[in-house]
Amino acid sequence: MAADAQNSPFIKNLASSDKRIRDQALESLRVYLGGRSQIPELDLLKLWKGLFYCLWMQDKPLNQQRLARDLASLPSTLQPGVVLPFLSAFWRTIAREWGQIDALRMDKYLFLIRQYVNASWRYLSRDSWGNRAAVQEYAQILAECPLSAADVKVPNGLRYHVLDVFVDELEKVQEKWDGEGNKAVLETLVEPIEKLVTESKVKAVRGAAQECLADDRLRRWRGQEADTNGGIEDHEEEWGGIED
Repeated sequence: MAADAQNSPFIKNLASSDKRIRDQALESLRVYLGGRSQIPELDLLKLWKGLFYCLWMQDKPLNQQRLARDLASLPSTLQPGVVLPFLSAFWRTIAREWGQIDALRMDKYLFLIRQYVNASWRYLSRDSWGNRAAVQEYAQILAECPLSAADVKVPNGLRYHVLDVFVDELEKVQEKWDGEGNKAVLETLVEPIEKLVTESKVKAVRGAAQECLADDRLRRWRGQEADTNGGIEDHEEEWGGIED
């Protein structure tokens, strides 16, 4: 971790065991972020470096979950021009720092990722998924990181977890996808997963993507028949790809 992130009083306050100090730090962050119509990419990456370390320092399970939920509430306070860059910076930070997360700390970051998948869907679903440009842009963010089919810098563990929670968190936001408009949105959201199936060089990643697409809920939403193969048939029988 960068020394400036570790030594930041603000980050330490956000990870404090004192609820009053934590709440003040969180409110200060919300005010700061909510008052900006644009934030440079580098500043967002620096901010997420600090927020990543903030969760790193939190060692009590209940406080870890509370902090993860608090961090996942931030997109709802942002101005429209900041939300997607903020989410992109989150995914890039998680991918970059993934290798540093030890087994004892992994659960809290997996929980944070789940919360951010949910927060992303909630933001995009505003006004009945009316901002199609934002939906398309976020699908592209997912396709570049964390569901990139080609970028070897994206950890497969991150890919697996996003695929694992993708449908669960989508269902929490919307259970019915009737209508051409909703189905068009859904197809845009699953494009990065379809790309993993056809383009990933790692057999296990292709299998995980196929399993996600074979989820009964997702198939029902897409108007597809029940999958009798369990979603595990590989499209490339001749060459299984790299075993992960």
